[in-house]
Formats: sequence, C-alpha cells, structure tokens
Amino acid sequence: MARLLYGMITSLDGYAAAAEGDLGSGAEGEEVHTFIGDTFRHVGTYLYGRRMYETMVFWETAHDLPDAPPHVVQYARDWQAAEKVVYSTTLASVSSERTRIERTFDPDEVRRLKAEAEADLTVDGPTLAAQAIAAGLVDEYHLFTTTSAVGGGTRFFPDGVRLDLALVEQRTFASGLRYARYRTR
Repeated sequence: MARLLYGMITSLDGYAAAAEGDLGSGAEGEEVHTFIGDTFRHVGTYLYGRRMYETMVFWETAHDLPDAPPHVVQYARDWQAAEKVVYSTTLASVSSERTRIERTFDPDEVRRLKAEAEADLTVDGPTLAAQAIAAGLVDEYHLFTTTSAVGGGTRFFPDGVRLDLALVEQRTFASGLRYARYRTR
C-alpha cells in the first residue's frame, strides 16, 4: 500500500498560506529545491485543490525555460511524469498532461488509490489536506518551516484534529529553513 504524504512550506507560526504576502525567507535556493525534489521524486500521484494546481501547473513547461538550472529541469520532469488529480467544483479544464478533475473529495476513493498505487501519493494545499487529515488518510507530514512569523492565514494543520506523530527526520538548511518529517503513530 502506498503512503499519502502532506508536505508544505510553512511559516514559523504554522501557516501554509499567509493572509498577506508570502511565507517569508529560507525556502529559496538550489540546496532547498534539490532536497524537496529528491524527497518527493518517488511520488506517483499528486492530489491538488484548484489553487494549488494553478500554482503547480508551472512545472508543466518549466523545463523549457531558457536558463532553467538542472534541479529545476529535474523537478519539472518528475512532476510531469506523475498523475495529478485536481479537486474542484469550478475548474473547467486542466492544462497539464496526466491530469483529471474530480468534483468532490471522496475519502473512500483516496483509500482505494492508496491501496492500488505502486508509488506514494501527496495531498497538496492546506484546505484539501485538512479533509484528508480529518479522514485519517495522511501517513506522513513534511514541514519546511521558514524563519518568518506571518500572523495569520491558513494553518498547515487544521483546527479540531488531534494527531499523535513521531519525528523520523529533521534537517536545517544554511538559509535557516528547517525540515521535519513526521509519521502517524
């Protein structure tokens, strides 16, 4: 059975999307980007909400950028090779290969995907992830914490859900970004 992973860049105060502006510094640079690419290279299916898909679809053509460094090209190729499922009631069509739209998030369908998949899946975006977390579907949490507190926004972990997690890996980058990977107990 494949695992469902949830990983995002977060602010120091726990937000995966800031109410205003970005999540702060530390997540830039080749070292961090290469690590993120290596960490999620084995993913076979990405589960996205509309907003996260619209952000990530950049990778459909990123390998064609004239000055794209090798780590960007590699991440783009890995992203393109994976299946993508976009959960949206408003998105009319998708602009990437290997992508389909689902109108509702069905926990039982995600359980089936996990059971049948040969490679891990990710759930991306805090709103969609909140549904997967509430349904008990997430097996691992990957937090990339910046050095900034942003004061508000959408939290990485949803309110009202208690989790008991085990820290299995951590790393601090030269930029100050901290990585922590947790498994559900």
